[in-house]
Amino acid sequence: MLDLRYKTIIAVALPMMVSGFIQSIVLLTDASFIARYSTEAFDAVGNGGLLYVTMYMTLLGMGDGAQIIIARRIGEERPDAIGRIFGTSLLTHFLLAVILFAVLYWIMPGAVLGYSKNQEIASLQGDYVQIRSFALFFAMITISIQALFLAKGKTWVVLMASIITALSNVVLDYGMIFGELGFPEMGLKGAAWASTIADGMGMLFLVIYLIFSEERRIYKLFEYFSFNFKSMIELLKVGSPLMLQGFSALATWTLFFTWIEQKAQFDLTVSQNIRSIYFLAFVPIWGFAGTTKTYISQYIGAKEFDKIPIIQRKIQVMTVLFLLITFHGALFYPETMIRMINPEEVYIQKSAEILRLITLSILIFGFSSVYFQTIHGSGNTLHSMIIEFSCVFIYTCCTYTFIKIWNLDIYWIWTVEYVYFVLLGVFSLLYLRFYDWKKKIV
Repeated sequence: MLDLRYKTIIAVALPMMVSGFIQSIVLLTDASFIARYSTEAFDAVGNGGLLYVTMYMTLLGMGDGAQIIIARRIGEERPDAIGRIFGTSLLTHFLLAVILFAVLYWIMPGAVLGYSKNQEIASLQGDYVQIRSFALFFAMITISIQALFLAKGKTWVVLMASIITALSNVVLDYGMIFGELGFPEMGLKGAAWASTIADGMGMLFLVIYLIFSEERRIYKLFEYFSFNFKSMIELLKVGSPLMLQGFSALATWTLFFTWIEQKAQFDLTVSQNIRSIYFLAFVPIWGFAGTTKTYISQYIGAKEFDKIPIIQRKIQVMTVLFLLITFHGALFYPETMIRMINPEEVYIQKSAEILRLITLSILIFGFSSVYFQTIHGSGNTLHSMIIEFSCVFIYTCCTYTFIKIWNLDIYWIWTVEYVYFVLLGVFSLLYLRFYDWKKKIV
């Protein structure tokens, strides 16, 4: 079981943070390449990317459920159950991937044309999501294997897969968007194919590593590998609320950008600039989120409840500290960060103003997310879903009011981020304070 030294916490979180950082750099690179190709393509990739990530987060929610259950079994010293959980997780992810692929490939392109104001952007967005939808089949395998290694605390394997994905994506993006390195010039479609192929290469690394890993031998993964209906019910009980949370959170953000697109293309482009840089802030938050789930689940499994406040306090300190490292540019030199994404001068001042505005909201999220992830790690995912839905509902109402009713300037519209992050922290704290959450059996 993992110990509580800062050194160990950082050792678990750092590979995930580096992985997130690499993915953020890839996102920045993608945005930078496509912004220099066409503003319409830049906006289309931004909105299309959110549609794909919404589906991906649905898969990831179920993967988080598998991670929590496997970590609990490790804490309970029940390694024989892990192969069965892994096999069930993989098949469940496959069924989900088929459904999500059908929605993204056949339904969303027509739907986007129906609700978008700018038909050129909508058409490009449809082209992008149809190609990206194939990556869901790579993601289902990647997420299943990642759940195993994250539960074990072996996060460097996830880091290596991210490095392979990221490097492949950058090279393929450059070649396929602009027609370099022997590739034909494909523009937006090139960006979609580059990301999809790169996801496949990351998945291939994880499959090969798993085959030769000590985990395969210790947990007898292939010997116990099977689909078990009882394990599926167990996984759905823990994972389906997380799946719905991931979907709702990203779907709400997708709705946010859809309403902005309907307001004005200038506002959409400015917001896409912010979105591209935003993910730098999530590097430490997501890294320590995975760490929190693993720690909380292992220590509850071992019945060491008195250690939980120590885990929370230490992870909060490290989250805020690393946030100041990765996202300080949003406060001190936002213009430089924006220019890395989009060099068009007309968008820089407004984008920089918004970036400064939301910096404090990110720090609030970094601190409060540890409480929310504690609920996840405890296995009380149905209750965390209720908290998430409550925050999302209020956030959506505020967003609609700001954009559709009051028609605020894009600067003030972005203050809605404070609504979501503050409410998430307050609701999570109230839950942990007044509910007996430590006795959940998973």
